[in-house]
Amino acid sequence: MKIVTDCAADLTNDEARELDILVAPLYINFPDGLVDSNHLTADDFYTRLQAMQPAIPSTAQPSEGEFQQIYNKASEDGDEVLSIHISSGLSGTLNAARLAAQHTAGRVIHVVDSFTLSGGERFQVLVAARLAKAGWTMQSILERIEEIRHNSEVVYTLETLTYLARGGRIGRVQAVAGTLLKLKPIITVDHVDGKYNTIGKARTIQKSLEEISEILFKQYEDELIWVTVLHGQYAEKAEELVRLLQARLNIGKLEIMRISPVLGVHTGPGIVGAAVMPMRMTSLTT
Repeated sequence: MKIVTDCAADLTNDEARELDILVAPLYINFPDGLVDSNHLTADDFYTRLQAMQPAIPSTAQPSEGEFQQIYNKASEDGDEVLSIHISSGLSGTLNAARLAAQHTAGRVIHVVDSFTLSGGERFQVLVAARLAKAGWTMQSILERIEEIRHNSEVVYTLETLTYLARGGRIGRVQAVAGTLLKLKPIITVDHVDGKYNTIGKARTIQKSLEEISEILFKQYEDELIWVTVLHGQYAEKAEELVRLLQARLNIGKLEIMRISPVLGVHTGPGIVGAAVMPMRMTSLTT
C-alpha cells in the first residue's frame, strides 16, 4: 500500500522519505509566476509576501493530470493507493484527486477527505502510513482515519483576519468579522464539513492563547495526547503556547513546526495554534 497526500499536511521531508509518502504539490501564484510551495522555506515565503503588500498571492491545486502521474508512480508495483487530502471545504484539491482516481485505469485508489488541514491532516497521514507499514488492511486504516478525524482538534488564533478575507477563505468567520477587527479570533476546523468556525475571541494574542489552552483542557483533560504547535512567523508565541499547554495537559509527544507556505498565504505570518490527537490513535494494535 502507498500513501499519497499534499503539502498542506505539513510533513517534513524526512517523514515523507522514511514512510515512503508521496506528497502532491500545492502552488503559490506570485506576480512572477507559479511556485511549488514545497520549494520555499517559510521565511523566504514571508519575505516575498511582505514585499507584495497590500496584495497577496493566490494559491492553486495540482491538476488532475499531476495526480494521475502520482497515482501511476505510487501503484506501479500493483500497490493499492490511499490518498488523504486537505479538506474539501477549504480547497479543490480533493476534487482533482477524485477525478484523477476515476480516470487512472487499472489502479485501486482510495481518496479520503481529511476534513481538516495542517497538523490535523498530518496526524491522519502519519498514522495511516505507519499502519500500512505494519500490514493493516485498507478497511482497518480507513476506520482508524475516521476515528482520528473525530477525536483530533486543530485550533488557532490570528493576529489579523486580513489574509483570510483577501484570499476568500474566511467562510463562516465572515459572520463575525466586523466584530473581530480589533480582536484576535480563535478558529477551529469543523469535524463535519471541514470549514472554519470561530469559537471565541480575545483582545490580545496572549488572551487567545490562554483560551486555546482552556478549550483543549476541557476537551482532553488528563488523556495522553500528541500535540503539534504550529506557527507562521511567530516563534515567541508558539513557545508561549507550549508553556501554557504543558502546564495543563498530559502531553506524550510535543512538536513545534512551521505551517506550509501555501497555508500561510491565507493566514499571514501571525498565526499560532495547535493540532491535538490522543496518543491511543497511534496504536498499531486494533
